[in-house]
Order: sequence, then C-alpha cells, then structure tokens
Amino acid sequence: MKKLVVITGASSGIGKSIAESFSKNGYPVLLLARRANLMEEMNLENSMCKSVDVSDLESVKKAIKEGEEKFGKVDLLINCAGVMLLGDSKNQDFAEWNNMIDVNIKGILTGTNVVLKDMVERNEGTIINISSIAGRKTFDNHAVYCGTKYAVHAITESIRKEVSNSSVRMITIAPGVVETPLLSHTSDEGIKGDYNTWKETIEGGLDTKRIVECVEFAYNMPQDVCVREIVIAKTKQED
Repeated sequence: MKKLVVITGASSGIGKSIAESFSKNGYPVLLLARRANLMEEMNLENSMCKSVDVSDLESVKKAIKEGEEKFGKVDLLINCAGVMLLGDSKNQDFAEWNNMIDVNIKGILTGTNVVLKDMVERNEGTIINISSIAGRKTFDNHAVYCGTKYAVHAITESIRKEVSNSSVRMITIAPGVVETPLLSHTSDEGIKGDYNTWKETIEGGLDTKRIVECVEFAYNMPQDVCVREIVIAKTKQED
C-alpha cells in the first residue's frame, strides 16, 4: 500500500478533488473537514473521514493519530481548508476577520505542528499548503483574506528553509480564481455580485482538476527536488 495522505478541507472544492484523485491512484487518505457526511458520501477506498475544526490542535492531533494507526505514517499533508470572506474593511464584521485567521492561518499550523517533527526525524515527508494568488498581491475587498494568504506564503517558505536539511519538502500552491463554493461564504451580496460579473470576463475560474495536477506534479518529484511554489490562473486573469 502507498503512504498516507492527509487532506484538510476535503468535503468540497479543491480538497474534495484532491481526495478523489489520490484515492483513485491507490493512496490511503485521511479526510478532515467539518462536514463528515459530505466526505463519507464520496465512499473512497482506503479512506478515513473525521469531522474536525482545523484550528483545533487537539482534534487534528487525535484524527491524525487514528489515521496513522490504521494506515501508517503521514507522508503527505495537504492543507486545503480555507474561507474567503470578502468585504469593505470599514464595514466588515470582526467575526469574519477572525474566522479567516482561524481557518486560513491556524488551519495550516495545526496539522503541520502534528506531523512536522516526525517527518524531520524520519528525513522524509511533504507538506503542501494551498494558498492563493491573493498571497502574492492585494485585491479590492480582500484585505484580511490577502493577509491570511500572505501569512501562508511566509510561514511555508520559512519552515521550508528550517527543514530543508532533513529532506522534508514544504510547497505552496497559489491558484487564481477556481470554480469552488469559496465565494458563497461572502456575506456582502453586492461584492459577491461584482465578483461574479468580473469572473465572467475571464470565462470562469479554473477547474479544480488543474490544481490537483499541480499537487500531483510537485509531490511526484523525487524527494530531493522541492517545487517550492506554483502560481496558476486562467490565462485571461490579468491580476
């Protein structure tokens, strides 16, 4: 059996597509998200589904321990859970900012905290953080979202340097617009409408399969090759 892959945010969008592909290719997968029913409905072979809050270290730790007891050590952690709550900063509810910080930043730290030390001791392992092009440049109504994604880039690159001598790989994948339910989390209907109107000008976002291909390309490189960052977007997306 191939080595264990852990995927957060596995109930929908990019995370769901990644889970389906890795399972199809023979990997045991541990799926982590709040909505267990959606993960279980996928009915993937060699899978374990756990309902967790990715910002809760103890819940993530417990789930990964159970996954490793069944499938062996984690070889690949894909931090895919995320929320995008667009808003005008002077009007946006602080709770939305707090939610993005919890899920987008703490959500990559919990799993990393659980598996990183063991990966370093084993001199193997890969952590892929799904960030955003909003972690490289700013956009209107994206202030705190951009801040969280800039943090993902900085944290990933800093840890990469720290663990590089142990052959552990830290990888950032930064997509532009992707066809996922992510925008549905935004509460401001005007901003949401403007975003969708703009998206029509680039003929829609990327298919999630394109992100899966990036993940698989980076992971399937030899362990002594680290594809540090992939930025991918529709050709027509100027920004």
